[in-house]
Amino acid sequence: MNFDAHPPTQASTEVSQPLKTPKPNYQRLIPTLLAIGVTFTVGHFLLSKPTPPTDPVWDFQPAPLVMQGGDPHIRALMRTISAAESNSPRPYSILYGGDHISDLSRHPDLCMPIVAGPNIGNCTTAAGRYQFITTTWLEQAAKYHPQPPGFWFSRQFSFAPEFQDQVVYRWLSDPQAWGVDLVKLLRQGQLEEVLAILSPTWTSLGYGIEPNSMTDLLPQIYHQMLEEELRTG
Repeated sequence: MNFDAHPPTQASTEVSQPLKTPKPNYQRLIPTLLAIGVTFTVGHFLLSKPTPPTDPVWDFQPAPLVMQGGDPHIRALMRTISAAESNSPRPYSILYGGDHISDLSRHPDLCMPIVAGPNIGNCTTAAGRYQFITTTWLEQAAKYHPQPPGFWFSRQFSFAPEFQDQVVYRWLSDPQAWGVDLVKLLRQGQLEEVLAILSPTWTSLGYGIEPNSMTDLLPQIYHQMLEEELRTG
């Protein structure tokens, strides 16, 4: 019996090859992983963002410093400056003109109309216990703030009471900032010279352009504050 001859099938003539597993494309994964990481970090920051710092209320003036420690002469000087600049039961949140802010997470940068003195008709961003204008705060905070901003996209320095004190304390304690050692002058009893040096910065200290009702009392206030700081320090 004759049989038709059939050619062998293709499958019978090929040698089977092992299946190849595709290699992962890590370059494509990198943007996705970065996006997930940024989303998680920002979400964690927003959810864990602390309550903005608030200003304590004192029942006497000049109020004590929130900052702890430091040289009593500089501490007394700081309280003397604030007696002239922000004589209030809530000095850390006060704006020029007497209004208060509720958020001290950063400098408020609000320009309030000047109603008296040689600059009447202009406005000022002076705020806080030491009446920092925005530009001065940013400049000095960049040098002396103990906690610089942590996020590269949010370059804001906390305006919390503790940090207002810390920035001013470090600034006043830096001889290079003033061209003289203010602590040494204060220990030598040269308060008037110190007030004259500081008057271009804080113009109500007696040698500037904006004296007020507290200016003539500043030497008396300083010695009272120094006595208190030496006693409690």
